[in-house]
Amino acid sequence: MNITQQSDNLRAHIAGHAKDFKLSWIQLGQGLYSVWRDKLYQSWEFEKFEDYVTRELGLKKPLALKLVKTYFFVEQDEPVYLKKEFAEVRETVNIPGYEGLDVLRLARARKELTREDYSKLRKDIFEKGKEASLVRKDLTAIIKERKKVDPEQAREARHEQSVRRLVAALRSFKKDMETLKLAEPDIIEEAEELLKRLEEQHSHDPKAH
Repeated sequence: MNITQQSDNLRAHIAGHAKDFKLSWIQLGQGLYSVWRDKLYQSWEFEKFEDYVTRELGLKKPLALKLVKTYFFVEQDEPVYLKKEFAEVRETVNIPGYEGLDVLRLARARKELTREDYSKLRKDIFEKGKEASLVRKDLTAIIKERKKVDPEQAREARHEQSVRRLVAALRSFKKDMETLKLAEPDIIEEAEELLKRLEEQHSHDPKAH
């Protein structure tokens, strides 16, 4: 075997070990998920899950829970990742580790994201092997963009809320006046008329719907 062949073999071995390293969390995550789901730690004389992972495994609770949640997410939403063929047909650099998958898990739970947003993040992680930290920044930027509200729209929303509060207050005040006889009939009629006008105006305002 010449030097070139030895070098190529070493390169292939390293790539294989890197794949194994990236995927090694699966077995741990799966085991932790079973322990957490079935409360197996109690039969091992641990009161809490965090007691088990910290005292027996030397893992911090946040990391253990992240592994549990990420494994459950993958099992439910990205089962393809768990198949042996997934790693076999991909370059090492394009195999996401648990941190990238955790970002995808968080993205899946965000209501602000569209299906297209999620698909792009998934592609960055699954196909491009983009770093988890960079995808996390992309996720944060998308969420901020989705939360931006036009100033005029914000004013309209505040106006609508104010009208709703006023209507509710008048309705409650009118009921108290009638029940407890706190005001003259003509005042109650005026309050009822004002309430009716506010409700009609609000119901005919297209911005209120």
